[in-house]
Amino acid sequence: MIHVDGLTKYYHDLCAVDQISFAIQKGEILGLLGPNGAGKTTILRILAGFLQPTAGTIRVKDYSIDAHFLEIKKLLGYLPESAPLYHDMLVYDYLDYVANIREIDKRQKLPRIRRLADLCGINSVMHQPIGELSKGYKQRVGLAHAMMNDPEILVLDEPTSGLDPNQIVEIREIIKKIGQEKTVILSTHILSEAEATCDRIVIINRGKIVADDRTANLKQTLSDKSRIDLTLQNADFASLQQKLGTINGVDRLTPIEETDHHLRVSISCQGGVDPRAAIYRQIKSTDWILLEFHQETQTLENIFRELTKES
Repeated sequence: MIHVDGLTKYYHDLCAVDQISFAIQKGEILGLLGPNGAGKTTILRILAGFLQPTAGTIRVKDYSIDAHFLEIKKLLGYLPESAPLYHDMLVYDYLDYVANIREIDKRQKLPRIRRLADLCGINSVMHQPIGELSKGYKQRVGLAHAMMNDPEILVLDEPTSGLDPNQIVEIREIIKKIGQEKTVILSTHILSEAEATCDRIVIINRGKIVADDRTANLKQTLSDKSRIDLTLQNADFASLQQKLGTINGVDRLTPIEETDHHLRVSISCQGGVDPRAAIYRQIKSTDWILLEFHQETQTLENIFRELTKES
């Protein structure tokens, strides 16, 4: 449905987006992840038509963003990180105003507002001034605004930024419900949110895509970089390294903490081999006391850190 090819954006000499290419299928919820300054917001603003790319092309359905700018805008609903709301207006009056700007037919306007109020959970605040609402409710009103023209594609920039945990869960559920009918693209810093909400994740670092896949596949991709943490009593690092260093699958031992009372070690393991049983047997053959034996599982947070860490 959406095809991005060689997208590049320069701010003077700064390259914010560097030849990015990806495709988004109809009905997919795509999450853009990356550290601050990675280029996520720039990509969304270009897609929503607020910025012109320096190079590259974007096609939405059969439309090119260069030649069919207005046609693409009609297909999109966009919610920036700070929803552009008029705080002096009542929620209902504001949505009615947005519906008029969007040229919604008068016969369809009230049913449309009611449906959005139900979907976004704002029925209880429809006659309150927007300025008196919590941040969570303001985001919901902004979401209703973005969906007023019933867009096929919804673009959300940090939709849960600044919300408390309960509000995050509520917005997440709304997005998942919307994703059953529409294509959704969202950026976020909350990794658990992306993992729970998105069908697919694109991780961006310094303007480049460093990962693009479903969450389960991303975890599998880096599964060969496993680690075992050990804590032992009555052991020293030199003896432990001699004892475990020759085990098949053990790549490297790194001391974390060594005192008179205990030794903590991190063991990097090679892919395709599980050395835990051999490690345990070697330790069992000594008089060392095993206090901790833990294999670190691969999480989205670990993958994110690995792919976006400084060189």
